[in-house]
Amino acid sequence: MDPALIPQKLQRLRQYFDGGNTMSYSFRKRQLQQLKRAMLKYEKPLYDALYADLKKNREESWVTEIGFVIAEIKQALQHLRYWMQPQKVKTNLVNFPSTSYILYEPLGVVLIISPWNYPLQLLFAPLVGAIAAGNCVVLKPSELAPATAGVMRDIVKEVFAEEHVLYVEGEGATVVPAMMQQFVFDHVFYTGSTATGKEIYRMAAEKMVPVTLELGGKSPCVVEKDADIKVAARRITVTKFSNTGQMCIAPDYILVHANRKNELVKALKKCIQSFYSNDPAVSYNYGKIINERHFNRLIAYLQQGSILHGGRHDSSQLYIEPTIMDNVPLDAPLMKEEIFGPILPILSFTTMEEAKAIIQNNPDPLAFYVYTSNAKTENKWIQSISFGGGCINNSSWHFTNYHLPFGGRRGSGMGRYHGRYSFEVFSHIKSVMKTPTWFDPSIKYPPFKGKLKLFKWFIR
Repeated sequence: MDPALIPQKLQRLRQYFDGGNTMSYSFRKRQLQQLKRAMLKYEKPLYDALYADLKKNREESWVTEIGFVIAEIKQALQHLRYWMQPQKVKTNLVNFPSTSYILYEPLGVVLIISPWNYPLQLLFAPLVGAIAAGNCVVLKPSELAPATAGVMRDIVKEVFAEEHVLYVEGEGATVVPAMMQQFVFDHVFYTGSTATGKEIYRMAAEKMVPVTLELGGKSPCVVEKDADIKVAARRITVTKFSNTGQMCIAPDYILVHANRKNELVKALKKCIQSFYSNDPAVSYNYGKIINERHFNRLIAYLQQGSILHGGRHDSSQLYIEPTIMDNVPLDAPLMKEEIFGPILPILSFTTMEEAKAIIQNNPDPLAFYVYTSNAKTENKWIQSISFGGGCINNSSWHFTNYHLPFGGRRGSGMGRYHGRYSFEVFSHIKSVMKTPTWFDPSIKYPPFKGKLKLFKWFIR
């Protein structure tokens, strides 16, 4: 798309929205149905594209990308009529006999910016909520997953009118600032790095544009002394090395009780070999690093501790073996930066206070995981750590439950989405109170002298 045409196209979206074209239930429903049909039609091209970009197998692509979005569409279609209805709420005594309700109205023209690690899911899942809420949408896919971006372009062009959903490609660092300077969006939804999220936030603040920021951070995984080590190892391994570790809610590092460390390391090694074979480079179940820049960043981490397992790599294939590391200093970049790759540091602790102090080096993680067999222990952990979302005796799978809101806090993000929460994030919640005219008591009007006792009775 010619960058010079973008301002004109953005104005066409505004005109289309202002014309009320997206408001009706029937329109929103039809758009969601067409999106679902198109995704099923393009299922094979999407498999091929996700493999080309990230070497994702079909099963993983369905669970984490295609099927994930289709489940969000089904949820929206099932509940959309109810979500759109006025929601009646109580009215306090001072406003008797008024009635009160809440309306969810679309925000207008919204911008959705997605990263490369889940290029389909992280663009289309927010899109589902934005369409359900009745907005016009600008989609900016990641240029680092070009094969998937190409198939998504075909889907968007087939399903949506350009004045309803505009698909804008190009270098994000150039395209996004240009759009945000030329046009006032009604909301910006960004998923990606914290550094870029801060810049998006700054640009949005200049025009008082609200944002949702889905960022990242260092998500800790605590394995207590009473944990089921076999189960913990399986569930940590499958999520840490899914998508080659390129997942914002993957366990970033493990804090294991010192009494169970050796047992856990042994179990993790066994799981890696079982899931990905002795040569993960040729495993159907194991992917690749997105590009050379990220590959080189990850390779540098391998020098910052002792390798207990893995460590082999091949730049020609953008391959890094699932790797477990020990003896990593807390001030090393590996323990300061989000890893976003198949490298798993393991640290030990003897007391909860010791482990919490390590976590506080990188506070407010996007996710937190604890493995324990004791309900009191799990409650102590959940209540004492600030985090976006998490699991007890599991890792990462909370993200797939669209009944749970997903989002971070402070450095790991702001706002929430999934299921109904996606509809809400792209809606303005409008409060309305309706008062009849047949009842109009004089107590509400001046003179007020002598009415204080009555006011105190009504307002308490």
